[in-house]
Amino acid sequence: MKKAFVGLTFSAVLFALCGSVDAQQPKRVARIGILSNSPVGDKERVEGFLRELRELGWTEGQNITIEYRWYEGNLDRLPKLATDLVQLKVDVIFAPGSIVVEAAKRETTTIPIVFAVHGDPVGTGHVSSLARPGGNITGLAQLQAEQNAKGLELLKEIVPTVNRVAVLWDPKAPAHKRIIKAVEATGQEIGLRLLLFGVENPSEIDKVFAAIAREKAGAVLILQAPIFIAARQQLADLGLKYRLPTMFGFSDFVELGGLMSYGTNAIDLWRRAAVYVDKILKGTKPADLPVELPKKFELIINLKTAKQIGLTVPPNVLARADKVIR
Repeated sequence: MKKAFVGLTFSAVLFALCGSVDAQQPKRVARIGILSNSPVGDKERVEGFLRELRELGWTEGQNITIEYRWYEGNLDRLPKLATDLVQLKVDVIFAPGSIVVEAAKRETTTIPIVFAVHGDPVGTGHVSSLARPGGNITGLAQLQAEQNAKGLELLKEIVPTVNRVAVLWDPKAPAHKRIIKAVEATGQEIGLRLLLFGVENPSEIDKVFAAIAREKAGAVLILQAPIFIAARQQLADLGLKYRLPTMFGFSDFVELGGLMSYGTNAIDLWRRAAVYVDKILKGTKPADLPVELPKKFELIINLKTAKQIGLTVPPNVLARADKVIR
């Protein structure tokens, strides 16, 4: 009995020691790379992303490290920034839109890449299909072709007399060419002539609006792109200056003085992208995570802006608004 007791005691001590060693082993800290435009312009989006990660059990400085890489409106910096994240061997790269996804994709085919506001992931070749992405890239798509086509229809409804609409787009955005085709097709159907203005540098925006005024466009449709997100206050102000009805894809443009927006909530999309990051960090492969489509599009109208540019919003359009800023 005594030998048995000694053996049992020794086993218990050994088990306790092993448990103590295990407890002292540092837990692996996951590393997330964020590749986006600006810490100022993306502030609320980043906060939503991090808040959701915390809800899912990930806390910066404890079990995750986040490497931020900001290109600050200079797309020429993207290749180097994407290379930096790949060389750091991050566990996942969060690249919100198509431009940054393209930059990350060129640098890695193995590190998972998650997007949040992609305009056309299939058309750009970033995923094989929405149901089966097939590679190292997945996330949330916006259906921007359909969204902006509807935005053009709403402009026609809110300004029935308009016959010329300016469209601001970014030639460097991989998804924009297909979106332009969809918008042009809709324009023909509803009797609108579209004036296309490709913008590749923020310094061009003032001159573009001056040209829009000279061309006597009656409204402006702005496609979603980092260059326009960074310049959202400028775009809203120029719409007011030239008394032009403006249509955007995100509500924060309208809160800054744009006339209206039709689309999804960018902050919510970034938050939901954190769910994809969580699943990938827990072992799910991007190829097995279907691309998520928008659950709802919101129409936001700024009546204060409408009054300032001398526009009366038709009651039938106002009644369909999800939010009205007065």
